[in-house]
Amino acid sequence: MSGVQKLTVGADEADQRLDRWFRRRFPQVGQGRIEKLCRKGEIRVDGGRVKASSRVTPGQVIRVPPLPDSPAPAPLSGPKISDSDAEMIRAAVLYRDDALIVLNKPAGLPSQGGTGQIRHVDGLAEALRFGLDEKPRLVHRLDKDTSGILLLARSARMASVLTTAFRARETRKIYWAAVAGVPQPAMGTIRFALLKAPGHGPHGAGEKMRCIHPARVNDTPGAKRATTDYAVLA
Repeated sequence: MSGVQKLTVGADEADQRLDRWFRRRFPQVGQGRIEKLCRKGEIRVDGGRVKASSRVTPGQVIRVPPLPDSPAPAPLSGPKISDSDAEMIRAAVLYRDDALIVLNKPAGLPSQGGTGQIRHVDGLAEALRFGLDEKPRLVHRLDKDTSGILLLARSARMASVLTTAFRARETRKIYWAAVAGVPQPAMGTIRFALLKAPGHGPHGAGEKMRCIHPARVNDTPGAKRATTDYAVLA
C-alpha cells in the first residue's frame, strides 16, 4: 500500500486495543512492526502519539503509514476440536441471536486457557461460529469448578457493550450454592476477602480461592475484598 491513510474508527470497533484494530485491518503487519511504528510516531490517533496497547473509540482518526502489500501470514493452527467436544459445547448453548450467545458452562471446564489448560471455553468457541467469520468473544469469566451462565459476544461492538456493562456493575450476578448446614440468619451479607492460593498439582493445577480476614487485605498482595448478599432458598 502506497501513501498515508487516515481511517476513522467505526462504531463496531469500539473499546479495543490499537494493535488489535490494526491487525484486523492490516493482517499482513505483525505485532512487532506495529509496536515499532507506534514508537516512531508513524501511527497516530487524532494526531497524537500512541502506544500499541492504547484503546480506540468510535470517531477517532488513525493515521496509517505506507504499508507493504504482502499477503497476510497463514494463521497458526490451534488444537483441533474433537467432534465430541464440538457437540458438547454446542449442546451447552441456551440462547443465541445475531449479537450474543448464552452458554451453560459445565463445572470442570475453564473459561480460558492457562498453565496446563488446553481445553477451555475460549478455545471451544471455535465451534460456536454458527456461520460467522469469527468465533464469539468471552466478556466475563466463571471459575473452572463453577457451573453457570456465560455470555459470549458475536461481534466487537457487542463485546464492547457487554464488557462496559460488567465493568460498570450494571449487571446483576446471582449464584446458587449447596452448603453444609443452614446459614443463620436466613438472609444477610458476608463481607470478607479472597486470595488465590497456588495449586499443588503439575503446572499449578488445583488453584483455589481462600478466605482471609478483611483486616489483612492491605498487607496481603493479591487479596481482594468480597461482598456477598445471600438468602437461604430451602
